[in-house]
Amino acid sequence: MKFRSKVGTRGFTLIEMAVVITLILILLAIAVPRYDRSITRAKEAKLHQNLTTLNKAIEEYSLDKKKAPQSLEDLVPGYMKFIPEDITGGNTWVTEPEDSQDAWDPNQLGIGSVHSGSDETSSDGTPYSSWTH
Repeated sequence: MKFRSKVGTRGFTLIEMAVVITLILILLAIAVPRYDRSITRAKEAKLHQNLTTLNKAIEEYSLDKKKAPQSLEDLVPGYMKFIPEDITGGNTWVTEPEDSQDAWDPNQLGIGSVHSGSDETSSDGTPYSSWTH
């Protein structure tokens, strides 16, 4: 009668496991930076949309009321449901006064536009605070 040893007939060798783990780590090294970039691009797209929405609401308010809004809260609820968050996750918007030459009421300047108050830099190297819409 012949007895066969079951040792070595089941499972994976240490070399096989090391190769599989190495391949998984290589795939993760490729995927994680791409994922991080996609998250950054999504945040930047949201910032761009929020800037466009805010500046459009300021323009619509000014045209309807024949005066510029004095604060962003003037836009709620008539022109916006709420003031969206800046890219920092808070309300760090910086308002710029309207141009005194083109102002509806030169004696009472209101908001002409808005930009981000973030001191962070975008993926293209420009500061978020320089984005207008």
